[in-house]
Amino acid sequence: MLRDLDAYIREFADFVSASPTSYHAAREVAARLAAAGFTDHAEDAAWPADAAHGSGFVVRDGAVIAWRAGAGVSATSPVRVLGVHTDSPGFVLKPQPDFRADGWAQAGVEVYGGPLLNSWLDRDLGIAGRVVTRDGVEHLVHTGAVARIPQLAIHLDREANSGLTLNKQRHTQPVLAVGAGAEGVTVAGLLSDAARAAGDAGFAPEDIAGVDVRLFDTQPPQRIGAVAEFFASPRLDNLSSTFAGLAALLESDPAAGTISVLAAFDHEELGSETRSGAAGPFLADVLERLRAGLGAGRDEAAQAMAGSWCISADAGHSVHPNYPEKHDPNVRPLAGRGPMLKVNANQRYASDAHGAALWARACAAAEVPTQEFVSNNTVPCGSTIGPITATRLGIRTVDVGVPLLSMHSARELAHVADLHGLARATGAFFAGA
Repeated sequence: MLRDLDAYIREFADFVSASPTSYHAAREVAARLAAAGFTDHAEDAAWPADAAHGSGFVVRDGAVIAWRAGAGVSATSPVRVLGVHTDSPGFVLKPQPDFRADGWAQAGVEVYGGPLLNSWLDRDLGIAGRVVTRDGVEHLVHTGAVARIPQLAIHLDREANSGLTLNKQRHTQPVLAVGAGAEGVTVAGLLSDAARAAGDAGFAPEDIAGVDVRLFDTQPPQRIGAVAEFFASPRLDNLSSTFAGLAALLESDPAAGTISVLAAFDHEELGSETRSGAAGPFLADVLERLRAGLGAGRDEAAQAMAGSWCISADAGHSVHPNYPEKHDPNVRPLAGRGPMLKVNANQRYASDAHGAALWARACAAAEVPTQEFVSNNTVPCGSTIGPITATRLGIRTVDVGVPLLSMHSARELAHVADLHGLARATGAFFAGA
């Protein structure tokens, strides 16, 4: 995939379609790694002493960490980490979601993160996530298009085109059925039916003890544009980085004496402060277990971390042709000109001069163009897992990402060359550039 843009984009489209939630994304990464010969390590089992000498992965809820060792790794071997996240903004179903209003069957939802609410209106939506039954078994499920958040007609809101205001409680609850068709329709029933249709006959609606499920846009990703240079898709923030790291880990040999790591965290859109988020102990736990297998004591582990790097890859902003004033007047990153180095004086991004040099070397080695992003001073930027990882582990970190239009929309837009370029640059980073 790193050598063939078209093949990469086809595989990425399949990956997005298979990953309607963070739980699905983590399991899809794990499945592809297992198919390539990586060893699945359970958190609650002992790991063999040679785990750090090979390739493996571990899944924690909607997060996955994978590694691949180069030749001659030792107790002081540094790691080269690509840090990404698997979650995206949207809507999560509330407890007791089923309700009726004026003959309509609806589902109660809660806003997750910071989505562009209007972009979710009038789209064909499914329900996906994990279901835990009373016996403690976890099931990953997703329905087809069963829901829609309908916008009020222009005839009933003559000012909609002058300024649309959505109440997050009243105006975002999807419809599932109406009239006689609404009889007996429940979210639990839809999830059970979807599981059976997928070949999982393991639970009935009454067996469900807990759910973590959300809405997702069922329209598949697609190449568009006059010369098919654009990629329109849900969840580009941040599956674009997750898949880039996966492809690079599978297809790039780690530099001798180093360990390549893909750390795909959950809950970045909420601030990362969960057990599977970047602010939690997941990465530190995995690295500690790998170090133990290499015989590292405290001093050797400190030496290894001092020589280690993390590239925090998260989607960023391309200059928007309809809103040019929202961007810095001089630094004008544009879709199609390569993945970006993200810079912020207040350390909302972790990039510094050494990080910029590392990123430049990786892009040069991969023959990938790159550009810089910095915010307009009147438009504060968001943040990433980069500063969190740097603070949590004390590891040198640099922030990068693919430029998008419509970030946090139900359907975002990227340039295919930038998506492929991020994977190629990551591969060069893993290889020691």
